[in-house]
Amino acid sequence: MMKMRFLTLIAAALMAVLVHAAPPPPAAGPSAAGMWEQVYPDGRVGGWFLIFENNGEYQGAIAKMFLKPGEDPHPICTHCTGDQKNQPSLGLVIIKGMQRNGLVYENGNILDPRDGKVYHAKMTLSADGQQLTVRGYLGFELLGQNQVWKRLPNDALPQDQVPPNLLPYWLALQSPNGSGKTGTFGRTGSINAYQPLR
Repeated sequence: MMKMRFLTLIAAALMAVLVHAAPPPPAAGPSAAGMWEQVYPDGRVGGWFLIFENNGEYQGAIAKMFLKPGEDPHPICTHCTGDQKNQPSLGLVIIKGMQRNGLVYENGNILDPRDGKVYHAKMTLSADGQQLTVRGYLGFELLGQNQVWKRLPNDALPQDQVPPNLLPYWLALQSPNGSGKTGTFGRTGSINAYQPLR
């Protein structure tokens, strides 16, 4: 009986030492959630995008457009398919299904609203969280194209200019942790409680 108690005490002591010796979990690091600016090589701003987390996956939508003179001020996605067909380009979710793995977001896709084509996509966040490399590709990742987006302040877009379907995610970014998660807004955790997300 004494031998059994002694062995139990030694096992408990070893467990305590192992638990305390385990390294702490690594910090999550910066998140891609936030406002981003796309700039073309000629310096022209292509658009502002809101990246957010929705039900465990990261998505991205057009938050502000910088149209050329003479372009339709209210463009719609005529070439899109499914429930996105003929939806307004402003507020359109073009990045879907991204799964976070540290600074890399993968297994998602990106829509080109100009022609309705959907490409495989991968996003890579810089270590300082200030640049996001967005890569769209068909088939093999090597055969793709990169765009480097620059992070904007979360409040760069005034609330009254935020597309209504993106407002819950924009508001989540204004919270102290700036997570971009909609869990702040109730049990649904989904924008569907406010307006269909397309």
